[in-house]
Amino acid sequence: MPEGPFFDRNRPVVGVEREELARALRALYEDGLSVRDLTKRTGRSYGSVHRLLKEAGAEFRTVRGAGRPRDD
Repeated sequence: MPEGPFFDRNRPVVGVEREELARALRALYEDGLSVRDLTKRTGRSYGSVHRLLKEAGAEFRTVRGAGRPRDD
C-alpha cells in the first residue's frame, strides 16, 4: 500500500472509494498501526480516520495512556 494520501484529501471520499479506503485502513489498523499512524499516512484527520474505521467494522483497541499501570 502506498504511503501518503490514498485519495485527494481535500475532497470528500464517497461511494466505492470510501469503502475501499475504509477497508484498507481497517487492514492496516488490524496489522497493528494506530489511528495516529493512519492519519499520518493518509493526511486525513483523526476523526475522519476513526469514522472510516468504524464504518469498516474495526474493533478498537483499548487506550492505554503513558504512565498507566498494566493490568497483567
